[in-house]
Amino acid sequence: MAAQPERGTAEIGPADQEEVELSRLRTNEPDTETDHQSSLPRADGGKDAWLVLLSCFVLEAVVWGFPFAYGVFNDYYNNNPLFKDNESSLAAVGTTSTGIMYFSAPLVYATARRYPFIRKPMNVVGCSIMILALIAASYAKSASHLLATQGIMYGIGGSLAYFTAFIYLDEWFIARKGLAYGMLWTGTGTGGFALPFVMEWALRDYGFRTTLRIWAIVTLIVLAPAIWFLKGRLPIQHSSTGPQRVEIGFLRGPAFWIFILANTIQSLGYFLPTVYMPAFARAVGMPSISGTVAVSLTNGSTVLGLLAFGYLSDHTHVTTTMNICAAGTVLSVFLFWGFAVYAPLLYIFAILYGVFAGGYSACWAGVSGPLKSKWPLTETGMIVSLLSVSRGLGSVISGPLSGVLVQADSWAGADFAWGSGYGSVIAFSGLTAAATTLGWCGKKARLL
Repeated sequence: MAAQPERGTAEIGPADQEEVELSRLRTNEPDTETDHQSSLPRADGGKDAWLVLLSCFVLEAVVWGFPFAYGVFNDYYNNNPLFKDNESSLAAVGTTSTGIMYFSAPLVYATARRYPFIRKPMNVVGCSIMILALIAASYAKSASHLLATQGIMYGIGGSLAYFTAFIYLDEWFIARKGLAYGMLWTGTGTGGFALPFVMEWALRDYGFRTTLRIWAIVTLIVLAPAIWFLKGRLPIQHSSTGPQRVEIGFLRGPAFWIFILANTIQSLGYFLPTVYMPAFARAVGMPSISGTVAVSLTNGSTVLGLLAFGYLSDHTHVTTTMNICAAGTVLSVFLFWGFAVYAPLLYIFAILYGVFAGGYSACWAGVSGPLKSKWPLTETGMIVSLLSVSRGLGSVISGPLSGVLVQADSWAGADFAWGSGYGSVIAFSGLTAAATTLGWCGKKARLL
């Protein structure tokens, strides 16, 4: 018997996906869906859909943009007498906050999915914890204080505030899901593009205490209206008579675990360039502003990558998109960062890395395509949440691991950027990026 062809996201038509959504609703509300089906707002477009996407975008920009600009804070803290000689601990602050958010994604998503009435309260509580974390961090007197507040506390708040966004996107976008997730994640790139310049200026002129307090106020002002406009497409009273079941049957197949392995390895090196670019620029004799510019270029170009690869994941098999990301990332690291002793080369690397490495996250929505062919009720939000866990694992490990790589300085005396003290970090970032080709290997082995 001939093998059944794989079905990627692009191969599941809008009508099929709408039917899957309605099937899920019928499971939860067997007697009422027919009456209310025609009254549902239009998916994949319309004022309400785009307003929800805009609110999710703002949430993304604030919650994730701040920790993704941590490279500027890391450089500042390393040159502050209060925190000197704690390079490993300081590097772990940014990766810990993002790691906690990544790790907690499935728990927060599943809880909000199962109990719809708590979604808005979770947003409000999470936002409040983030603000308190920023204020508490402004009183820090040691690296451990920063780790507890700007790292752990901020991560908990950010997770509660953010991950309900996946539920809203899954309801409002069906055929254009990959593009919607790509547009959502451009919030990180947009916020991360502007914030390094703003934070570098504020840290230089006002110090970290005032900077963190001002950002706490900005967080409140910006997130309050975004949370207000978040709403589901499926009215709660019609979509659930009780706790809703979340499909996890895909955990029994090899396809999901191949993607998890690839994502985890890639995540080990993914964060290192943006964390160390300011310090790297200083080490090779560039002006201090060069590192800040490089971080901003990376975050800004991520927007282009997310939009491009989000679109591709809707129209090609996800492994094809992942291979393009892997090739672009590996080449940018070894051909440009490894020789970036002048600012223009560093900037070229930053842009390419942002496009290909930063754009890789848009592939996550496409991972649901091969899984839905066998488990039709699989939710993209749950897939993305679980992939977030593996990225969180890489994030948490990469903090202390990168500190060890820098201290070992095994490339000392090498030419170009390899001998800058960050040669091991450069090599590690390039090698781990190649892991995203594992999905393609699994497809060739007929495991997807």
